[in-house]
Amino acid sequence: MFRRTTARTTAVLAATAAAATALVLTASTTSTAAVTAPGFLTGADLPPHPGSAWYTGKVTKGLPEHAPFCLDGVLPATGSWHRVFSTEFDTGADQVSVRTSSSAAAVKLAAALERKVAACAADWLRRSPGGTASWQDYGKVTVEEGAHVYGVHTSMPESEPGVHLYGIGRDGSTVTVVKWGQMGNLSHAPVSAFKKTTVRAVNKLNP
Repeated sequence: MFRRTTARTTAVLAATAAAATALVLTASTTSTAAVTAPGFLTGADLPPHPGSAWYTGKVTKGLPEHAPFCLDGVLPATGSWHRVFSTEFDTGADQVSVRTSSSAAAVKLAAALERKVAACAADWLRRSPGGTASWQDYGKVTVEEGAHVYGVHTSMPESEPGVHLYGIGRDGSTVTVVKWGQMGNLSHAPVSAFKKTTVRAVNKLNP
């Protein structure tokens, strides 16, 4: 009788220990995923600048100090990482990637980013009397769960015009947005090269 009780108790303890180990491993895996940065672009992945190399900032946890143009108020701080790129001239770029809680959350965030960019020109005009603005939908890009490229142009009288390209894409529960900008208008934007940049950005998210 004593031996049967001991064996049963041992089996229960072993099962409990195994379950506890599984929980620890699961929690550890989830925690590691939460603190690990997604893969990011390098300067070589951006459209080449005719007069300057690209200077690449560090991959940094959280959002940039100043939100990229058109993206203020839509990117969550939780799960975000960013990298800033610059040249010797007026051309610059930003990439922000977000590890969301699920694929459904990522779909929702990507859609919100697309709506924000699509509405950017009109929103900017309401805040900038006397200015002119336009935007262009450059279409979807086939990569992982999909990506979309947009362009936005803004200009004020007696001021240099600005042009911006946006690539928004998703791989599983991770979303990325790349913003490229310089002085000029939409005719000066390297759309074809930027679409390749967008593909690289999404492909690098979860190497």
